[in-house]
Amino acid sequence: METINIAIVEDNKEISELLQMIISTTPDIDCNYAFSNAEEAIKILPNNPPDVILMDINLPGMSGIECVKILRNSCPETQFLMCTIYEDDENIFDALKAGATGYIVKKTPADKLINAIRELHGGGSPMSASIARRIISSFNSPKELKMNEHGDLLTERERELLMLLSEGLFYKEIADKLNISLDTVKKHCNHIYQKLHVSSKTEAINKVFRRV
Repeated sequence: METINIAIVEDNKEISELLQMIISTTPDIDCNYAFSNAEEAIKILPNNPPDVILMDINLPGMSGIECVKILRNSCPETQFLMCTIYEDDENIFDALKAGATGYIVKKTPADKLINAIRELHGGGSPMSASIARRIISSFNSPKELKMNEHGDLLTERERELLMLLSEGLFYKEIADKLNISLDTVKKHCNHIYQKLHVSSKTEAINKVFRRV
């Protein structure tokens, strides 16, 4: 039986130890590494790439999503399975765009977690039912977006930037497309959030755009 080598990136010690315990009782899966932050994982794993990485999103320092973006280049054969509490569209689609090929929530039962690891290693894309439903709903929604009256609060540049955010572009991609610095993009985003009284790009997009 082929052994699936995995690494865990999880800052919660209890959860990390629980994941390791679940894996240790599974004959065909070995946990070679467990990291409490993204920076450690990025330093060690490129020289010893596992088959699968279980990745949390909310980590101290660099986020799990940013970690996936970096590791997918240095560990091209590795599959990334997000294991997180977050079930919102922003984190789901940012993680998938960064390179994750599976997304499960932490309340997933142990047997389903093991099946997800095997499925991912076998070429599938395992997802918790709630995550799959959100993704399907997004594709079933009308694609064209129109600005509502809240868009009038923004400058032309801010509206342009928000439209690019709604298309799924990252800050760096927007900076390159608009030929402005990354810091300028972040400043524009902060101004947008302040004007709209929101705290995230998802909230801003939902407040300004209506689907038609």
